[in-house]
Amino acid sequence: MRTWLTKIQWCPGCGNYFIQLALKKAVEELHIPKHRLVIVTGIWCGSKMSQYVDGLGVETLHGRGIPFAIGVKLARPDLTVISLSGDGDSYGIGLSHLLHAARKNIPILHLTCDNQNYALTTGQASDTTPAGVTTKSTPWGNLYQPFSPLALVKSAGGTFVESVSGQDLGKLTATLVSALQFDGFSHINVQQACPSWKKW
Repeated sequence: MRTWLTKIQWCPGCGNYFIQLALKKAVEELHIPKHRLVIVTGIWCGSKMSQYVDGLGVETLHGRGIPFAIGVKLARPDLTVISLSGDGDSYGIGLSHLLHAARKNIPILHLTCDNQNYALTTGQASDTTPAGVTTKSTPWGNLYQPFSPLALVKSAGGTFVESVSGQDLGKLTATLVSALQFDGFSHINVQQACPSWKKW
């Protein structure tokens, strides 16, 4: 647990600012004490979210935040465990972990901050990038149709599956509150702004 929080290191206008604020507001509304809150992140632009929300936190490997979060919850069922990742982390390298967590109904909240690109590595196409979009890795346009994240998680058995705009602070906060109260696995796909690399 930290007594100070690191200076935030996100691009101006990054959607992570609103996501962090909504998360803090939801935790406050539910009166979750910081010694019972665990924030787990993979590798993405918002990896430092675990440092910017007061509580227990850990940054894990790329795509491996969910299994770490599951391990924490199994070892300490009394803790509130939140896993956060980007779309590349959730729907790319970590997709199997996401689907099996939903299938097994592990009682954690998984939040995907979906800016439709690999922004941490400067804007390559991800699994949610729209078809035809030009990115650093798709200079002639993305050839593939994007995943439908909600349909994927629902197909694996997820029952609390929501998509929310990261620019709607009230709705995002309310959805987080509901997800944190849900008795089972909950997944929120946040449609996140990325002014640095999302140019479509």
